[in-house]
Amino acid sequence: MTSQQSPARDLLVLSGTPVVPGVAYAPVMWPGARPEVPPAVDVPEDDRDAEAARFSSAAQTVADRLRTRAAQAQGAAAEVLGANAGLASDKAWIGTTEKLIRAGTPAANAVAAATEQFADMFTKLGGLMAERVTDLRDVRDRVVAELLGSPEPGVPVPDAPSILLADDLAPADTAGLDPTLIVGIGTRLGGATSHTAIIARQLGIPCIVGLTQAGTVDAGTPVLLDGGAGTVTVAPDEGEARLLVAESEREAAEIARWRGPGHTSDGAAIAVLANVQDGATARSAAERQVEGVGLFRTELAFLDRADEPSVDEQAALYREVIDAFPGRKVVIRTLDAGSDKPLKFVDHGDEENPALGVRGIRIAEGDPGLLERQLDAIAAAAEGAQSAPWVMAPMIATAAEARDFAAQCRSRGLVAGVMVEVPAVALCADAVLAEVDFVSIGTNDLTQYAMAADRMSTELAALTDPWQPAVLRLIELTGRAGTAAGKPVGVCGEAAADPLLACVLVGLGITSLSCAAGAAAAVGARVGGVTLQQCRWAAEAALAATDPQAAREAARSALS
Repeated sequence: MTSQQSPARDLLVLSGTPVVPGVAYAPVMWPGARPEVPPAVDVPEDDRDAEAARFSSAAQTVADRLRTRAAQAQGAAAEVLGANAGLASDKAWIGTTEKLIRAGTPAANAVAAATEQFADMFTKLGGLMAERVTDLRDVRDRVVAELLGSPEPGVPVPDAPSILLADDLAPADTAGLDPTLIVGIGTRLGGATSHTAIIARQLGIPCIVGLTQAGTVDAGTPVLLDGGAGTVTVAPDEGEARLLVAESEREAAEIARWRGPGHTSDGAAIAVLANVQDGATARSAAERQVEGVGLFRTELAFLDRADEPSVDEQAALYREVIDAFPGRKVVIRTLDAGSDKPLKFVDHGDEENPALGVRGIRIAEGDPGLLERQLDAIAAAAEGAQSAPWVMAPMIATAAEARDFAAQCRSRGLVAGVMVEVPAVALCADAVLAEVDFVSIGTNDLTQYAMAADRMSTELAALTDPWQPAVLRLIELTGRAGTAAGKPVGVCGEAAADPLLACVLVGLGITSLSCAAGAAAAVGARVGGVTLQQCRWAAEAALAATDPQAAREAARSALS
């Protein structure tokens, strides 16, 4: 992030990482203060059971409240709210807190102390575990507020449209935002694939992350936020700012008129698909102009369960998604658990680095029946459907793993594919594609693993930008292998929701783009406004750049 003075009007312009395009002009607001834990006093032994019960009730209230919001939300918002509800009812965290209470620590202080123990542990583990620290501390604040009888912490509802600046936002805050009142978001922390970024994209709120000097802007100050450029202009000329907002609104209205199917202006077919997690999000996506599902995350059927759901239970859930898109493409990803998404009915053991450990397809090595029953359920869900679902496995690392998975899928009449998340698969894409029918690139994890940088680390946000030339080269290798093999290569990571990057991806050989349904029209419209050759020129320009910002500028120039 940088700040600079605009020479024309001597304006202060702050820069961060662009996440969701769009222009907004409004006064700044900041979230309310989090509850302060009072000084600890020893709880008399006779009162400790009651104090523990008080904590248990507060934690249950917070968990129930988050689950209710998850049920009312959709897409990524529902997923992260559900995960936060799981944190509020986590047995280890609750057990640690209760142990402190029974030793004489007041409930609020015990919650804070237990949370910091787990936050330190998550931070040391790094990777996907480290990203849960913000969520865990948000749960802490909500439980503490409940114990103290204070208002629930979070973002207050403004009286007029405002631009929200914050150090960071917990999923429970972001998921509840009203896009008519919060017209822009800028956070000091977070990266392009943080929960804030993902939910803001789903809600269609212009968003910038990595805005490290956001704290220099006081509440009430009018600012112009450009989510596409990644800039916040402090106290701009109001007339000029409103003209830019009006232009952005005209562009948004034009995007809203886009109708699929996806293709370049010269007719090259590029499927625009949706990422979903259950029947409700699939039905909602089907109301938009998407052509099918490029990523059906099946984890939610498993994560909150004390025992494995039966084949019949799974089949019913999968059939809901298949039925939402009759006769159209539905890509189902098998269980992507482990690391930050542990299963209660699987012994994950202790791992020093879970992000590089037993997750995704690797869980099946210790429990082959888990994958076999899931594939049986998918096959059962496909019976009588108008088209067979495509199935892909996460965290595949070798051609041999791809071959074994494909054999299991084909024995059940399913179309077999794998995720390209491990750089080794991109480097050996030709060998992997020889074994499967398609691949889909998960740019979030591919970027994280390629750059050896936690995708939730603010300090490393520049490294985890999917515009990194090294990441683009891995995508190019995969796209080229797909073209040579005559097999589809999709992208289902957050990169597919960036309209400018979508054009570059098409130029790299990508044949389908799967993103949050709310981002589909912007992607489809941008790709539909350029030729395939322009996309190739943009890809070449981006690959020749030496850093993400230069890659963006080179691609934008090539397409103009």
